[in-house]
Amino acid sequence: MKLQSKLAGLGALSAALLSSLPAWAQEATAEVAETVTEEVVPVMDKGDVSWMMISTVLVLFMTIPGLALFYGGLVRSKNMLSVLMQTTVIACVMMIVWVIYGYSFAFGGSTSAWWGGTAKLFLSGVTADSMAATFSAGYVIPEYLFIVFQMTFAAITPALIIGAFAERVKFTAVLAFSVLWGTFSYFPIAHMVWDANGYLFVKGAIDFAGGTVVHINAGIAALVGCMVIGKRVGFGKDNMAPHSMVMTMIGASMLWVGWFGFNVGSNLEANGGATLAMINTFIATAAATLTWCAIEGMARGKASMLGAASGMVAGLVAVTPACGTIGPMGAILLGVIVSLVCYFFVTTVKHKMGYDDSLDVFGIHGIGGIIGAVLTGVLSAAAFGGVKGDDYAMMSQLWVQIEGVLITIVWSGVVSFVAYKLVDLTIGLRVDSDTERQGLDLISHGEQAYHS
Repeated sequence: MKLQSKLAGLGALSAALLSSLPAWAQEATAEVAETVTEEVVPVMDKGDVSWMMISTVLVLFMTIPGLALFYGGLVRSKNMLSVLMQTTVIACVMMIVWVIYGYSFAFGGSTSAWWGGTAKLFLSGVTADSMAATFSAGYVIPEYLFIVFQMTFAAITPALIIGAFAERVKFTAVLAFSVLWGTFSYFPIAHMVWDANGYLFVKGAIDFAGGTVVHINAGIAALVGCMVIGKRVGFGKDNMAPHSMVMTMIGASMLWVGWFGFNVGSNLEANGGATLAMINTFIATAAATLTWCAIEGMARGKASMLGAASGMVAGLVAVTPACGTIGPMGAILLGVIVSLVCYFFVTTVKHKMGYDDSLDVFGIHGIGGIIGAVLTGVLSAAAFGGVKGDDYAMMSQLWVQIEGVLITIVWSGVVSFVAYKLVDLTIGLRVDSDTERQGLDLISHGEQAYHS
């Protein structure tokens, strides 16, 4: 009887314990759920926000006054103001276009691989409380900040193109082309490369800050432009040397400073990844500048300021897609290679092919962008000091990089040709020969940069 009593008591205790298990399980599940919920609550770090605001202003600084002065110094004095005006007004036009429909076309949330859709036309649904994702899970920045950061990229890219046909195109034609090209080339390629649903993003293409989106895209448009528009009056006969290498040096220096916003800002956060992009932007540019000077010294017996500035920009262009995934030693190698190749295109290929790329936009931005985009697939490997681990499939990545380059070349080439032809049929692309001889400053804008 005592044994039966004890067994009965043990059974009752076991039943009581078992009956309480669901309650314990529910409490444990609730605690886990609360923990998980706490872990995924989006965090807006004020340090990230501050850095991204600074980066955005730095990219604007690249355009105005950096690019404007860089290009302005490279043209003849009678066309200085025309370049300043084109750069400034293109940037302003593209800012307005960006907030009306450009942001939606690039990052509107569409599941399409080719464009972002219309959901965010006129920035519909965006408020000061809207957030945009960064590259770290759970960390966000204000969507307005992401919009204006990307807006500065959209503003500078069409402005890069004008260097190819400087000194001979109508002001209104430049603006019309910029809007058409931005709409049908820049916005779709930005979506393909940088949006989570984009075709090249899904493929795994690496373009940290715009090798394809900005530089190849603009470089191909520049090449098409100088071929469609034709050579400057007096090309090959008249002296068309830069009128102010001082202005060009000032502009190039501003570009280098502003480029830290371009490259380091593309990390979207102020962390170790940003510092990697920062050191690479220093090192690749320094290596490219030194290499260009060395080549000139050996080829011509003298290193020029124009050569140093060209090498500087070539290095910046090449490291743009690679800066977040390669190491500093890889950045040195990239800088050396890009100057060797770009120097050859600028001094040899251009003359043999006979096109008048006034300020070498294709030779530096187009070719430098291609070199950077392709070598990103190689130099990102751990064997070259890159961040990719032992499981990195270099050849597969290299093919994806090449595919991205080819798509950008074809897309920009076709869109650019059609856009130039449309503008030529409606507004007319080129000024008359008398205007070109007198200079665009006085005839197109009623002003002169310099007075004797």
